[in-house]
Amino acid sequence: MRDIRPVAQPAWRLGKCVRGALQAKSEGGGVTRHVKQVRVLLPVYVLMLAVIFALPRFSVVGYSIVKNTTSQLGAQSAPNAWVMNIIFVLLGAASIFGGWAKLREYWFHRIILTIFGVSLILTAVFQHAPIKAGVPFDLQEDRLHSLFSSACGFSFAVFAVSAAFVEVTAKRRMLAVMTGVSATFLSFLMFNVAEYAGIWQRLIFILSFVWLMFFFEERRSGESCPD
Repeated sequence: MRDIRPVAQPAWRLGKCVRGALQAKSEGGGVTRHVKQVRVLLPVYVLMLAVIFALPRFSVVGYSIVKNTTSQLGAQSAPNAWVMNIIFVLLGAASIFGGWAKLREYWFHRIILTIFGVSLILTAVFQHAPIKAGVPFDLQEDRLHSLFSSACGFSFAVFAVSAAFVEVTAKRRMLAVMTGVSATFLSFLMFNVAEYAGIWQRLIFILSFVWLMFFFEERRSGESCPD
């Protein structure tokens, strides 16, 4: 008769699972509250999809979804720029809120996610230069926008790759790494195949936030535990 034994798991991981289960039990309904917290990102994501594809119709004449970026939708002097900038703020805030609710014991990940969210919010505060030549704009503001945009992209890639170290299955670890690498590669294409920059950046937003919601949802019970 074959001897069937449970697969051993690292002590630190099992300890976190036990603590997460006890915490959920002691909170009495806390899991339900966590699910509501994490899903705050979902309606913002749906709103983002609508805005990045519909707002170009109401933006600067000549704006192209293929060539122009979402930052240029929120650019200085652009019509209805406030709509895109509100989306940036909501995405940044929802990411921080959801992450801090889920990553209770992972301070490094909390810090990196906060840098990502704050940087995204600041891209709305400091806006891109207008896409139309000859329109007056604040050069320093445009430079700060580029700085925070770069910080946003870099911190997200770091967060995604570092998430692999707290995932508990090989598939989820691979997905986290692939998300970070994909975001980095698409950012590279934005600058090196600039005629399709609008497509590359929209793909970054779509793929990155889908993974982020997936990552948060997995942790809704406080800790991802192996079967």
